[in-house]
Amino acid sequence: MNTSDKIIKFYDNLRKVVTKNNISVLDPYTNSSVKKVYRNFYNKYFDDTKKRIILFGINPGRLGGGITGIPFTDPYNLKVKCGINADFNIKKELSSKFIYEMIEGYGGTKMFYKKFFISSICPYGFTFNGKNLNYYDDNDLFNKWKNQIVKWIRFQIENIGSNKICVIIGKGKNQKFFEILNKEYKFFDEIIALPHPRWILQYRSKEKNLYIKNYIKTLKQMKL
Repeated sequence: MNTSDKIIKFYDNLRKVVTKNNISVLDPYTNSSVKKVYRNFYNKYFDDTKKRIILFGINPGRLGGGITGIPFTDPYNLKVKCGINADFNIKKELSSKFIYEMIEGYGGTKMFYKKFFISSICPYGFTFNGKNLNYYDDNDLFNKWKNQIVKWIRFQIENIGSNKICVIIGKGKNQKFFEILNKEYKFFDEIIALPHPRWILQYRSKEKNLYIKNYIKTLKQMKL
């Protein structure tokens, strides 16, 4: 089975956990148009049997992966950078903008995705009062989803990546929560954490190019 088939199987078999009524779950994966998009995307870039180094974001945002089903890939970059057409409104997301500028600097989408698979610690996104909510922002939410998150991570290690090394996108809380999970379940031997694109563009926008260079330098040094 090709790596693309394993990734598609992963997304085809995702199931939501029951969540409090005041929290909305972003679930693009049951949409037939989104299924077609992520199947086209993964068949284009992962049609081989090679393992990848996994980059874990937090969870999909409502303007990016929450629409397309592909982490850090908004409708604009899906079309312009990945060459995949879809019937989405062409929306842009800050985090996606940073990631695809970084991918361009790395050598382009084909070169990047030959080595890396971008995922999320929780493949579902959440909103509360119309704003993005992270999986770790609500203790009840995290505790209810924890067992499923552990299963999803294990599937990706066994089928897409390896337990040697991974990248966490998001220093601070995302790194902290993942390190707690990793200590308990011993997923990976080594964890590399990089600052989250949204934080960079919100608080360090003038230094964006330096952060992109640091991303590229760090990723090029990594070996599976």
